Amino acid sequence: MVNVICMKWGTKYGPEYVNKLRFMVRRHLALPHRFVCFTDDTTGLDLTAGIETLPLPAMDLPPGKERGWRKLSTFAAPLADLRGPTLFLDVDVVIVGALDDFFTYPGKFCIIHDWARPRRITGNSSVYRFEAGAHPELLAYFLAHLDQVKREVRNEQEYLTREIHRAGLLTYWPREWCVSFKHSCLPMFPLNFFQVPKIPSGARVVVFHGNPNPDAAVIGRGHGLLRHVLPTPWIAEHWR
Repeated sequence: MVNVICMKWGTKYGPEYVNKLRFMVRRHLALPHRFVCFTDDTTGLDLTAGIETLPLPAMDLPPGKERGWRKLSTFAAPLADLRGPTLFLDVDVVIVGALDDFFTYPGKFCIIHDWARPRRITGNSSVYRFEAGAHPELLAYFLAHLDQVKREVRNEQEYLTREIHRAGLLTYWPREWCVSFKHSCLPMFPLNFFQVPKIPSGARVVVFHGNPNPDAAVIGRGHGLLRHVLPTPWIAEHWR
């Protein structure tokens, strides 16, 4: 038994994001698994589809920009009653290929190597795998040195990657597995005004970080010249 987890808090993403993620995981993961959503609001979640809901792990954050810090609570020990290999997925990813290999790929902590900064160690935490309960020091240090960490790094994924790298446990997914919609699928300007975004060969997960989100990209709505997006039907085919 393996675990697939996600988090939904606040109002940025509706329950349909979690429901669609659940159905995508069910189609693309053959391994016996639990699908768990940590959330502050279960309204609209399709519990008949095998979505388990659990309260967000306790994390006392001061007011300010979120920057994903709450994701660090996935390193609580214990993490509810979860045990074993655990794959975290952002709720706004689109799964386009098999997920089983994400559980057998060697490494104690696996994460995306950030596309925008390939010369740095920084990872993108839209997709990462770890052993539930294995790294409580990540959360403990952050909470004990919160102001210091926020001065040193911009967001949770910079902190997470830095600490895992220092521990000698950092492993990146094969580059073709997790692709950025903006950097890997969307043609460069001005071709994005004439060509529909494409799924790169070998892709398993398409990550929608920043803008646009999948619901905007599927109908062809982007931001500015560089992020102009033509209607992209393949998103709707997979994001359901």
